[in-house]
Amino acid sequence: MSEDAPDENEAAPEEEPPADDEAAEQEDAEPEPEPDTEGENGEEVAEEEEDPDDEGADEEEGADEDEASEDDEGEEGDDLPVEPLTEETLTERLDGAEAALEEAETEDDLDDVSATLVSIGDDLEEADLPEPDEDDEDAEDPREALEERLDGLQDELEEQRGPYSEDVIEGIEEAGTTIDETRWTETGEAELVEPVESFVETVNDVLGVHLGLGGEEPDALVAILESAAVAVGDAELHPDEDGEEIATLLEAVEELQAALNDAEEWDDLSTRQKLAAHGFYDVLDHRKDFPPEWHALKVYEKRGEPEPILLALEQLGSEFMERHCIESLTRMGDEAALDAMTQRANKRDKPAIKALGKIGSEESVEMLSEYIEGDSDPKLQLVTLKALGEIGSEEATQAVADRLVADNDEVRSRAARALGLIGDTRAIEPLSDLLADDDSDTVRASAAWALNQIGTEKALDAVEPYADDRAFLVQAEAEKVA
Repeated sequence: MSEDAPDENEAAPEEEPPADDEAAEQEDAEPEPEPDTEGENGEEVAEEEEDPDDEGADEEEGADEDEASEDDEGEEGDDLPVEPLTEETLTERLDGAEAALEEAETEDDLDDVSATLVSIGDDLEEADLPEPDEDDEDAEDPREALEERLDGLQDELEEQRGPYSEDVIEGIEEAGTTIDETRWTETGEAELVEPVESFVETVNDVLGVHLGLGGEEPDALVAILESAAVAVGDAELHPDEDGEEIATLLEAVEELQAALNDAEEWDDLSTRQKLAAHGFYDVLDHRKDFPPEWHALKVYEKRGEPEPILLALEQLGSEFMERHCIESLTRMGDEAALDAMTQRANKRDKPAIKALGKIGSEESVEMLSEYIEGDSDPKLQLVTLKALGEIGSEEATQAVADRLVADNDEVRSRAARALGLIGDTRAIEPLSDLLADDDSDTVRASAAWALNQIGTEKALDAVEPYADDRAFLVQAEAEKVA
């Protein structure tokens, strides 16, 4: 008998029968028989039918395991060593970008190279590169060298792009602006027509449109160029697919701009050519004076025509002719010269201020009143006070009256006379005080003269008592009252 067999004489312990619930739990807890196993008698036990729910659970479990496996592989990929940012690796990447740039044929290729260069630039900023030896003047800075090469490749990239239809449109607009803003001679205007017409024909041929000139005047030429720019924009030319068309249009634009540069502008003429173009010398039947421009000035002044004189003032650069032009305009006192003289008077030009006085426009009063403030530059104040008096605007009364207390005798005297020319009765009292109290007889005589100019009863009464004054000039003014 086997040693493992139980003893027959040994009594087995009696077990209590389980309760119904406990029996049910034990039945549920009993393990299911393994498939493909044999029974005690060697008989094959039939496999239990698989539950569909269990099969789905198994598939889900398998999928989860696959995902976990993929995650593990991803994590392993993330752990791969990153290429270090060294001078050597950055140089290799720049070499690759340069080779790609040389082989690039389309805009998409250039975009890829651009993205590569941007990435290299970002890494270059982050790279921890060695610093050059401060003690070695000839030591190269690796970062600086890499940055210079990167900048060079980016410049080459931009040069390799295009051409674009936007470049054509920009060139057309520049040509239109040149025509519109340039002062052309008659010859120059005629020279504009042919290049514009030729350019429009090229646009028609390339784009299959039908643009035509609406006239030969500069405005009409500008208008047709604007239409050409619109036509180019509407064509939606692609830099790769329509590269030849764009290049043809761009070449035509360059030829147009070159022709415009060759057309005769007003500034291309010499001074005498400009004057001759305006007929300045037409008044000369002979050249009596030298230079002939001086002779022409005399003729125009005698005729009362300020415009040719103003033209000569603008064009002639010599001080001699400038002085004679302003003197002619001053004698004429024509308001046509107001703007030109005001521009010069803004720079405190004394001859121009004198001319403003003769022109007599109240527009000059505010500016001139500023020039007599304080005691600086008495000569400027003398010219300005006289001009304000000749203009005669009461707006200047207070500013002029303030100069009655100036330190300079001549300024006080000129201020008094200016008040007399203005004729504002508000000046009677300060002029009366000046006549009575000033230490200079010349100033007192000017005050008496001014009161006589105002001429009201109150003003004349202020002068009359000085008929026996110590100063002859004051007596003379008082005697006028009698």
